[in-house]
Amino acid sequence: MGAGISKGADAFLKTLMGRRAHSVPIGGEVPLRVGLDLGTASIVLVILDGEGRPLTWEMEECAVVRDGLVVDFAGARVIVARLKERLEGLLGRELTRTAIAVPPGTGTRDCAAHGYVAEGAGLEVVSVLDEPTAANAVLGVRDGAIVDIGGGTTGISILRDGIVVSTTDEPTGGTHVSLVIAGNRGISVEDAEALKRNPGEQQGLLPIVKPVLQKMAAIVSRAVRGHDVEGLYLVGGTCALAGIERVIEQETGIPSFVPPHPFLVTPAGIARSMTP
Repeated sequence: MGAGISKGADAFLKTLMGRRAHSVPIGGEVPLRVGLDLGTASIVLVILDGEGRPLTWEMEECAVVRDGLVVDFAGARVIVARLKERLEGLLGRELTRTAIAVPPGTGTRDCAAHGYVAEGAGLEVVSVLDEPTAANAVLGVRDGAIVDIGGGTTGISILRDGIVVSTTDEPTGGTHVSLVIAGNRGISVEDAEALKRNPGEQQGLLPIVKPVLQKMAAIVSRAVRGHDVEGLYLVGGTCALAGIERVIEQETGIPSFVPPHPFLVTPAGIARSMTP
């Protein structure tokens, strides 16, 4: 596809967003695709049907993962088990298998920890992806870069003919944005997180956090130097901040796009990539 979010990806994400905690009883013979995303700010569990169409999903905000590493195994396991039980009630059947994803460059031991969390909650891990490949299962980028702004890092994956050819992951992410807001407003980081997510506050916050976004843009510029990148595709919860794509585009000189509900892109892509 050319630069821009495809109509198919746009429609899929909007439909999925409307299916949160959606009750959809299905028979045991219906194939399912399940995606578990252990993120820095939240854990998301997405359920698609065998054709990759949205059924239901749930999430819980938490702080059990830091920069892609599980720092609270017991807490993560409890949350995944809780989400699993909740979705099983909505589906009327047991969930037994899932796909997961980890940041590019995650070591074998840390990758295994993600799997142990899922298995500890009763989900057999049937595939492990890297996050940009998972995200691209939704976006379908052929030539460009996926910029995943997580809680602690900004990850850039460059794609050629739909294949990841280069990855970079550097500090500075959504937590840094919240810290700047907290300092500016004299509030706690938790309150700053809530303020950051409030659409009514985002226009006023953009000038305050612009230096952090410019630092992210500088990371992107270094990562794509020497590559002919047609567009930047911004995913992760921080990218829901209104105006972030304008700052990134202005600083990098590369057309930048945010899909609807960018925090859902990776978990949905994990599920889509699973063989039912």
